Amino acid sequence: MSAPAFEALHVPPAAFEQGGTEVLRAIIVNGALHISLRRAFDDPEAWGMLIADITRHVARIYATEDKFREEETMERIRALYDAEMDAPTDPGTTSALS
Repeated sequence: MSAPAFEALHVPPAAFEQGGTEVLRAIIVNGALHISLRRAFDDPEAWGMLIADITRHVARIYATEDKFREEETMERIRALYDAEMDAPTDPGTTSALS
């Protein structure tokens, strides 16, 4: 019996060229989110900037498919983010492993 397939993303070219530290890995398993993250910043406020930057990247990817405008995608993400922060559908669990 073979192991289930895992589709990993490629490492960004700049990380190979200049080095870096992975701070977040997000995986969907059977419809559920599983993450690994590193407490990478002295101030947790920096995660807000990281999440905003990720939102912009996601919006640009959807805009290239001509299905959604970049601004519309950011608005949709922000609306669901706010709703999920106010009333989580699954608060999940967190534990430090390393």
